[in-house]
Amino acid sequence: MSANPIRVLLVFGTRPEAIKMAPVIKQLKAEPKIFRTVVAVTAQHREMLDQVLQALQIIPDIDLGLMRPGQTLAGLTAQALSRLEGVVKRVKPDLVMVQGDTSTTLAGALAAFYQGTAVGHIEAGLRSFDLANPFPEEANRRMVSMIADWHFAATPRAGRNLLSEGIRKERIFVTGNPVVDIMQEVGNPDFEIKDYLKLASAFTSYVVITAHRRESFGRSLIEICSAVAELAEKFPAMGFIFSVHRNPVVRRTVRKILQRIPKNLYLVAPLSYEVFINILAGSRLALTDSGGIQEEASALGVKTLILRRVTERPEALEAGARLVPLSRKAIVSAVSKELKLPLEKGKQLRCPFGDGRAAERIAQAVAWAWGRRKKRPRPFVPRTRKIRS
Repeated sequence: MSANPIRVLLVFGTRPEAIKMAPVIKQLKAEPKIFRTVVAVTAQHREMLDQVLQALQIIPDIDLGLMRPGQTLAGLTAQALSRLEGVVKRVKPDLVMVQGDTSTTLAGALAAFYQGTAVGHIEAGLRSFDLANPFPEEANRRMVSMIADWHFAATPRAGRNLLSEGIRKERIFVTGNPVVDIMQEVGNPDFEIKDYLKLASAFTSYVVITAHRRESFGRSLIEICSAVAELAEKFPAMGFIFSVHRNPVVRRTVRKILQRIPKNLYLVAPLSYEVFINILAGSRLALTDSGGIQEEASALGVKTLILRRVTERPEALEAGARLVPLSRKAIVSAVSKELKLPLEKGKQLRCPFGDGRAAERIAQAVAWAWGRRKKRPRPFVPRTRKIRS
């Protein structure tokens, strides 16, 4: 057995990737005799990535700074692949770890594959079975699964998806999702929303809204914004907090439709992760097209209406979330129905996405794969718990 640490290169480029990679980085760095970690970021999303890096005290060893105004998927992916190839050659890792399904994820996996380096895929096995939804993420994660050596699936269902595609059982680890690890770290039971947002005192209850997916651009985003405007007028005693993504396409559409803002509608720039999670935890309802928020809201016991045609996280539906057609009428109807129902308290719920030990299991899996641990880590199994009251 070699005494040299396992050299792990962790590659990411967006805010969601950084959030989910943070617990893994922390876990690997806590075991320096087993792991030598190198963190490389592409900065696919510069400003939003930096917000998380600073808040979670992650200092990249390598920062490629690839973000450019108006960048295309092809241009970004080609540039990331070319630059990351050089990083892999220079670092000479034993394992390149990527997370999720972004262009950076695909480029990082390909760069490692081309150099004959092992690839570990965190959050492996998500499938919507529709290449157009979400786009291009569904294709990205399927391609990464084809070349990854080690697959860290967040849920038992994701693990079964991989098995059905012919991936060997011993290469799959059901770990839970590291997002639950970080949520447990930043959750604050004493959080007061008024310390961060100047909500009118009358709004003791509020809805959280996000919309940023590429496939939502155009007519769907117009329908979402139109529905939000109608809902804010229909429920004047309810606060509506719309976290507006920095993508200029999103910002232009939101400004155009919601420029005459009702007093109970709050358009806010993306908040720090800690603040956002605690605001989400106190919300009456979440309205979103985000994959990550489906996980986070489910873990918090917050009812979620998913603004998509399909979801790669059917576990969220089992936890009480609903898919809503992308039309103003359907969204208004679905939200109105939910807001008229009494808020369920103390309900028993299986948290389907994790238990706060995903990073620990991922580290154990890598140590086992390289012969530094005798036993495989036990898989994550969802447990029943009470949601917040």
